[in-house]
Amino acid sequence: MTDPNVDRPRIGYMGLGYMGHGAAKNILAKGYRLSILGNRNRTPVDDLLARGAREARDPADLARQSDVVFLCLPSSVEVEAAVFGPSGILSEARPGLVLVDSTTADPASTRRIGAAMMDKGASMLDAPLGRTPREAESGTLSTFVGGEPDVIARVRPVIEAFASTVVATGGLGSGHTMKLLNNFLAIATSAVVGEGLATALRLGIDMQVFKQVVDTGGGNSVMFQRYAHWVLHADDSHFQAQMSIATKDLKYYRKIAEENDCPTTLSDAASQLYNLANLLGHSRQFMPVLPTILANLSDGGARPLPAERA
Repeated sequence: MTDPNVDRPRIGYMGLGYMGHGAAKNILAKGYRLSILGNRNRTPVDDLLARGAREARDPADLARQSDVVFLCLPSSVEVEAAVFGPSGILSEARPGLVLVDSTTADPASTRRIGAAMMDKGASMLDAPLGRTPREAESGTLSTFVGGEPDVIARVRPVIEAFASTVVATGGLGSGHTMKLLNNFLAIATSAVVGEGLATALRLGIDMQVFKQVVDTGGGNSVMFQRYAHWVLHADDSHFQAQMSIATKDLKYYRKIAEENDCPTTLSDAASQLYNLANLLGHSRQFMPVLPTILANLSDGGARPLPAERA
């Protein structure tokens, strides 16, 4: 009997963190052959191996085994290392191979990588991810895809294995640009929310009543609701993005804004607030705990925080 999957593209996935694990899991669930490359955390790797994935030795081996390679890494630094470094993806780039970068990355770096891939006859898309790890696990992420329309059309069925919303944004690098603009709006809003909630904590007001006030007013937002889950219920799971990610995303946003002579006043302020949390040793905490960090700093309090993540 003929294997129905034999004509489908072989998929590689590197970066199995909070978002990558769910995306890779759903690619497997849709019947694609999947090779994976993780980092120091074996838990998501072992889970995917148990589901039928195979493990690659290094980025070059991942590319060798795959027709489409997804990256979901912390920043452009790690992406460039995976592509250009020893045993990197570029060493196995060839006609027909497609590299899809789902990292929230620097668009200028993306275009440099795309040009290098094109020199080898390969293609590249940038497809950063929206929403949260909850949607990653359920296969309902959003993604914003930049690249050639014919390449997007080829890869779209794979992307739809883990994303319920797919927006084509234009040429290569446009997906990352859109993501940075969106993230600036979200992170700057969250910085305002974090400071406001910290002041409320410091004043000792009834936080449940304060939430009722905000729920009915112009200060309400998605970020307020996510941060309020932490303040009221000690639940930081509604936004599983680390403090260090906030500063990285704002850094890339400020870079593209400054290169185009755009003001960065509010992104500078938000960056300083999250940098402060990082410098205090909380870079691995999820962003919703920011109000507690700021309140403790202001009055020397010992309001509890989650255990530090590895």
